[in-house]
Amino acid sequence: MTGADIPRAPGFAALAERAHRLAARGDRVVVGIAGTPGSGKSTVAAALVAALAETAPERVAHVPMDGFHLADVELDRLGRLDRKGAPDTYDPAGFGALLRRIHEEREHTVYAPSFDREIEQPVAGAVPVPPSTSLVVTEGNYLLLDRGAWRRARAELDEVWWCDVGPEERRRRLVARHRQFGKSAAAAARWVASVDEPNAEAVSHDVARADLVLPPTVVTEALARLEDRQGQP
Repeated sequence: MTGADIPRAPGFAALAERAHRLAARGDRVVVGIAGTPGSGKSTVAAALVAALAETAPERVAHVPMDGFHLADVELDRLGRLDRKGAPDTYDPAGFGALLRRIHEEREHTVYAPSFDREIEQPVAGAVPVPPSTSLVVTEGNYLLLDRGAWRRARAELDEVWWCDVGPEERRRRLVARHRQFGKSAAAAARWVASVDEPNAEAVSHDVARADLVLPPTVVTEALARLEDRQGQP
């Protein structure tokens, strides 16, 4: 199967309905949203969780892959701090083990780490997955990566959806994000070219392992829904 053979979501509403059906299966389902850096994964995940939480907030949880970033002190020790965000700057075995726990441990709350973009560091025990949770949404660049310990993570995901976005739009979003968190325009452009682009190329090879493709219109709709929610009193 090539990326072109994978079904495409017709819109965000259909995506939310698919998530509702998965959540109603009776067991706990873990859905991953994958894509290149800047493809809109976090936007879709946040909008999806918000949509499901409107009717049953106790049944859905958002567990980001970025909580498994290695801390800067460890990246510095390993000599990888200058390319933070590459596949080997995470703990994929730990991520896979957490996904297995989320599937198997239903009698108590499982705690997951998050990633604080203000300090650019993982934060342990920040995301609760209580026993009532029937759908867990995770998102990250490397959910489909067919390499080493990342394979374990894919094996623990019931479905993975791929965010499709054009390279120019992706680069624009990335530069804007890096500038938002303190980089100059020149430094942001250099980081995108030297770090984000190689990572994007690495993850794009394994699109065929996805179950569904999310076209750019889905990300646009997800963003609009989040903005509408923020504007509500």
